[in-house]
Amino acid sequence: MKILVVEDDPPLRRSLIATLESEGNVAVCAETGAAALAMASAHGAGFDAIVLDIGLPDIDGFEILGRLRRKGVSTPIVILTARDAVRDRIAGLDMGADDYVPKPFDPFELVARVRAVARRKAGYAARTVHVGALACDWDAGCAWVGDRRLDLRPREWAALKALAGRAGRVVERDHLAAEVFPDEETPSPNALDVHVGRLRRKLAPDGPRLSTLRGLGYRLDP
Repeated sequence: MKILVVEDDPPLRRSLIATLESEGNVAVCAETGAAALAMASAHGAGFDAIVLDIGLPDIDGFEILGRLRRKGVSTPIVILTARDAVRDRIAGLDMGADDYVPKPFDPFELVARVRAVARRKAGYAARTVHVGALACDWDAGCAWVGDRRLDLRPREWAALKALAGRAGRVVERDHLAAEVFPDEETPSPNALDVHVGRLRRKLAPDGPRLSTLRGLGYRLDP
């Protein structure tokens, strides 16, 4: 996706760009409200989503949101702000925001929310991902290799979802562990290897290869 990031804080802006691009997206930046309005309104800008900080130095983010919607810009907008009052969230959503993420936040959760609003805008909620002979229907919770349906446990399904959604790219071990064990702060050292190993055996012999890259993470090869 091509995403416009409107954020004036340099460290946070760099972090957002790095996270978005690590997921295969193209991040374009605007440091001021004026620049954001010009870029988002430009003919042919083609943004799939906008991440909009409210506390900008020149124009309030809510004002930017309102102007864009009045101009007919329908690009999905995720508001990013330190304001966590309910009235602020309601105001942003009523003005046309598609989601609202209060600071502090997990950058990968933000990317997931951006993907979600972009999918809704594209007009499809059901998603089927193909990786070689593997087909995954996220909404139905089913996966097949050819005509063979995979019998996956919840942890294995979580690992497959994280890996298949980034097929061909390395998923860092810590990132995969966070998705496989969302409710556990410190899973046992070999717990992730156990579930990845089970998933690898269920994909074999005719499914995509699940590679372990020592010191880096895992990759599902198309």
